[in-house]
Amino acid sequence: MNNQKIWLSSPHMGGTELNYIHEAFDTNWIAPLGANITEFEHDLEKYLSHGLFVTALSSATAAIHLGLILLGVKTGDVVICQSMTFSASANPILYQGATPVFIDSELETWNLCPIALESAIIDCIYKGQIPKVIITVHLYGVPYKIDEVRAVANKYNIPILEDSAETLGSSYKGEKCGTFGDISVFSFNGNKIITTSGGGAIVTSNHQLKEKAQFLASQSKDEAPHYQHSEIGYNYQMSNICAGIGRGQMKVLDEHIALRRSMHDFYVSLFENIPGITVYSTTNPDYFANYWLTSILINPEKTKNGINRETIRLTLMDSNIECRPLWKPMHLQPLYENYPFYGNNIAEALFKNGLSLPSGSNLTDLDRDRISAVLLKLLS
Repeated sequence: MNNQKIWLSSPHMGGTELNYIHEAFDTNWIAPLGANITEFEHDLEKYLSHGLFVTALSSATAAIHLGLILLGVKTGDVVICQSMTFSASANPILYQGATPVFIDSELETWNLCPIALESAIIDCIYKGQIPKVIITVHLYGVPYKIDEVRAVANKYNIPILEDSAETLGSSYKGEKCGTFGDISVFSFNGNKIITTSGGGAIVTSNHQLKEKAQFLASQSKDEAPHYQHSEIGYNYQMSNICAGIGRGQMKVLDEHIALRRSMHDFYVSLFENIPGITVYSTTNPDYFANYWLTSILINPEKTKNGINRETIRLTLMDSNIECRPLWKPMHLQPLYENYPFYGNNIAEALFKNGLSLPSGSNLTDLDRDRISAVLLKLLS
């Protein structure tokens, strides 16, 4: 434990962020208004290059919540959600008083299974309620089955809320993730590809939706010389300081993606001849993954001495190297275990045997040497 800690995914500054923070201070725009917010949103819109509109917010969770509101989700509605994800994808469903229905993963991308998705929709319709929204998630930077899921959604006329928290810079058939949903969201949490310290964004298809998102995010203040409110609002705006960090981070986004992909290649090479270890990768040329986190599956029936996920996790922890089990599926969480689930327990098996490894864009050769030495000593 004497070695400096190697983090799973720590913030990585590019060097220009302070310029924009100083600009905010020099112009006294410290509130959730100012040029940094406007320019950060424009940078994201230009990067997505799809004629979409971006609203910077305090978190991706806030973005999902507003997305559900914009798509008309109300108390008593049913919302379908990928089960294998972080709780922030699902919690806003409960904020709205709606009922979540969870869908299993498929093995190719670990994301929403189109077959289980359609089974759930058919069953919901049979029970008398068409799902209001489908929340899709791109896990660990790998796009979900875009065409297959969209075909199911269109068949039943259900909008998609695309959770791209982990996939800024990933793409499918040359189109950026964050452009495939009827509404999409990004995260700029401290561990993401780029960060604004804390923050997120909602991506909408027309300027009226953007204006509505901004209205809701700023406490739904009516036009009046006094504070007047005709509908419930939220304190979901991003600060001009945080947006300044984001402007600086956008300048190094492509570099950070390349470095994350390089870390993925490092693990592919490291485990190439290690029995029982599979690196989560996409070989389909239609998919470009940013590999936000590189994850592995461990098969104890093939590893040396039956080594399993926990053996590897604890060994790395003893060497002051952070790693993390895959997302525990929502349908296994105490909060959600009594809600419907459709699938074949693929997500459960992935959680049982999967581990995310240090993947930051700021990891050094020395860090890689330490990681390699610990893992090879254990597994070879």
